[in-house]
Amino acid sequence: MKISKLHIDQFRHLENLDFDFTYPEDFHIEEKRGKPLDKICFIGQSATGKTGLLELIHEYTTNILDIELIDNTYLAGLGNPIKNIDGAITFLIGDEVLLLRNKEITFKNLKYKYENKGGTVTPLIPYQDRIDTFYFKANLISDKNIDVFTKNPIDLFEKYKDQTSVKIENILHQIPYSTIFNDEVDTKIWLSLLSEILEYRKKFNQKMSELIHKGLLANQKKLSSEFEKWQNQNPNKLEEFAKKFNPILEKLNLEVDIIDTEYSIPIKNKKNDEIIPIQNTSTGTKGLLLSFLPLFKLETKDSIILIDEPERSLFPDMQMELMDNYQNLAPEAQFIVATHSPFVAASFEPEERFILYFDEDGKVAVRRGSSPIGDDPNDMLKNDFGVNYYNKHGEEAYQKYIRLKQEVANETNPKRKKELLLETVKLGDTYNF
Repeated sequence: MKISKLHIDQFRHLENLDFDFTYPEDFHIEEKRGKPLDKICFIGQSATGKTGLLELIHEYTTNILDIELIDNTYLAGLGNPIKNIDGAITFLIGDEVLLLRNKEITFKNLKYKYENKGGTVTPLIPYQDRIDTFYFKANLISDKNIDVFTKNPIDLFEKYKDQTSVKIENILHQIPYSTIFNDEVDTKIWLSLLSEILEYRKKFNQKMSELIHKGLLANQKKLSSEFEKWQNQNPNKLEEFAKKFNPILEKLNLEVDIIDTEYSIPIKNKKNDEIIPIQNTSTGTKGLLLSFLPLFKLETKDSIILIDEPERSLFPDMQMELMDNYQNLAPEAQFIVATHSPFVAASFEPEERFILYFDEDGKVAVRRGSSPIGDDPNDMLKNDFGVNYYNKHGEEAYQKYIRLKQEVANETNPKRKKELLLETVKLGDTYNF
């Protein structure tokens, strides 16, 4: 399922906006032309409605997947938030186009309207075709969400063994076809994501106790041989996640320790091998863990993944590679991101960027990006963000630089001309003018 078009007649303060979320016919990659965008980036100053758009798309996708038909003729289950939105949205579900225009849906060349009637109820979208939507809000990083990662895995397993025995898909589908990752994610969801790791930890401890009771502690060779045989039959469930997560942690001189058993996902300092409790890591590291683990564990094929401010608390070098890392975890999902970061925005093609801005009448308008993918952040700020990347001090220095160049050109005294030239060069080198 992918979103391909959105028209807003009226939603909050947004009016008469059109978004074409498809690659243009002259796009440089031929096989993508005319198809829904792999990833979408919303840019815009505060109050232009970036987060509102994420919420709107989440409401649309969640509601559409819940819609049912009465006697295969009328729509049921069209939620109030959707009924009250004036506009239209188009999705590609498999090879079929679904268009919702106000209270009417066109799907598989048939039109359905909402009616308050009774009758036989069937789903509009077959259950096997329903795809989850994952929405990572900007407030994801919280003490409540991190708390479960601070506990010893054996203690967690014993305390929540009933919950961890429940399969992930059953837990997540208690929230129909949609999961919101905000500051208060249900602990059961985190436990379900960790369940395989916790189960492995439990079996690991049991096996080690068994081998020790057999007296193999005095026979290290035999102990090692028996444990290796066991591990071949019981692979470490943390190892695969570590392969995905460690490349980005490397920039922080951190890595997932697949041997330590103190925490469900132990993080260690690569320089001294010291285990760092997750609550003592940086805010950015916490955010990476809270977003990477769900995308690693959950089925994301054809899903829509919305992320608000993915750059939060991350140094620019990590922001530059963030989208590549996300897409590596969920290569067949459609990402929709709202950001204030030129480093994150530079990871998108100009056709994938949508810049929200206030027009002359004070209304929000939208345009496509112009800077090429991977462009210099300063150019990105100027071209797409519409921001002068010099503050008042830099602007004053630049104006002085321009004046000095003019004075050099007009000066006839050789000695004074040399002094002015040296001052100009020094100022230019300082600011890289």
